[in-house]
Amino acid sequence: MVIGGDAAGGSAASQARKRCADLDVVMFERGRATSYSACGIPYWISGTVESEAALIARTPDQHRAMGLDVRMRTEVTGIDLDRRTVTWRDLDGGGQGSEPFDELVYATGSVPMRPPVPGIDADGVYGVQVLDDGVALRAELDSGRVRRVVVVGGGYIGLEIAEACRVRGLDVTVVDRSATPVGTFDPDVGQFIADAVRAEGIELVMGEEVVAVDVGTDGRARAVLTAGGRELPADLVVLGLGVRPNVGLAREAGIPLGISGGIAVDARMHTEAEGVWAAGDCVESRHRLSGQRMVVALGTHANKQGRVAGINIGGGYATFPGVIGTAITKVCDLEVARTGLSSEEAQQAGYAFVTASVDSTTTAGYFPGAQPIRIKMIAERRSGRLLGAQVVGCPGSAKRIDALAVCIWNEMTVDEVLSLDLAYAPPFAPVWDPVLIAARKAFEAVEADVRDL
Repeated sequence: MVIGGDAAGGSAASQARKRCADLDVVMFERGRATSYSACGIPYWISGTVESEAALIARTPDQHRAMGLDVRMRTEVTGIDLDRRTVTWRDLDGGGQGSEPFDELVYATGSVPMRPPVPGIDADGVYGVQVLDDGVALRAELDSGRVRRVVVVGGGYIGLEIAEACRVRGLDVTVVDRSATPVGTFDPDVGQFIADAVRAEGIELVMGEEVVAVDVGTDGRARAVLTAGGRELPADLVVLGLGVRPNVGLAREAGIPLGISGGIAVDARMHTEAEGVWAAGDCVESRHRLSGQRMVVALGTHANKQGRVAGINIGGGYATFPGVIGTAITKVCDLEVARTGLSSEEAQQAGYAFVTASVDSTTTAGYFPGAQPIRIKMIAERRSGRLLGAQVVGCPGSAKRIDALAVCIWNEMTVDEVLSLDLAYAPPFAPVWDPVLIAARKAFEAVEADVRDL
């Protein structure tokens, strides 16, 4: 039995069925689509991706062709661990019933965070988490009655939605209580992001907390009010504050949660409840550097975790080794990426560290089209172990984060990073790639720190 038919649930179901052909697999999905790219929704809204169908990796019928019993528009309303049953209801037809299970995969994903302020549930206030949310938001934007959009939250999804609305020619304001956008970046990198957002004509209201959504006599949102006394007019409000794990059913059923608020799982994605597995945005993962238990809502992890659960259910053996916080996005023409720990996160984890930042170019400086790039590295004092990295720059910059993620994953020092045999040709990099320059600067900072001890 699988609750949830997107990345984690679909991967778990297909892997289990693939490894055990006589296994009966039932997958419940309350939405209208399975196995889709939620991360692609902002790009469909902007028109960069032409169709909703392009975001769907595997349709319900394709899952059925693989032997899965897929129940669409069917919401699971309860889990009885003693009787080994789930109860469900048909969201379109109104029918309801129950279904027995031997093994259960809980893959309900996450839900948008909504600040507990007046008016937050009014018409015209949208979260963007599942494909149905994107469909509703796209329809609203296509209606022709929206001119001003206020995005609450300056994280990844908030900025991506803001850009999508700006591409459509709308007036867009982003409001966030942090000093700079995308708070998981260090403030000096965050300032680059802020400058790029403003350069696209998007108004940024930073360091302001939303205290209410003002609602008109028609019941629709008409403005966002901040603690600083601002009134930001809005025909439409989008919540970009991030998400929280969708664990209501698990809590009610007695499936234990972890300290992060996500479902507690072991390395094989098994929960503390007998015969119950969990994967995706609703579970907590272990950060490999800090040791912290955290919920990370990314399709990459959801697919891997679902695969691990499915392999184990199907009789194989697999584990999920944890996360290191790698993330990437495009903010207008600016690419930004990070991996490992930020300065604040490293401090909270108890590390003593040094930092180094370098400005370089994406290609050889003399090559036509060379663009600026900045890389910041965070290295542990004395040992020189690379703890974190952040990249910001023009097109051709951000995917360098993958090389740095591999270095952090394998606990390499900045001295070792400096010696990497990275590819070089003028159209792709300077003779000293920005990654190597940053590693050299970080190594020098480590050496200087040791001399000062």
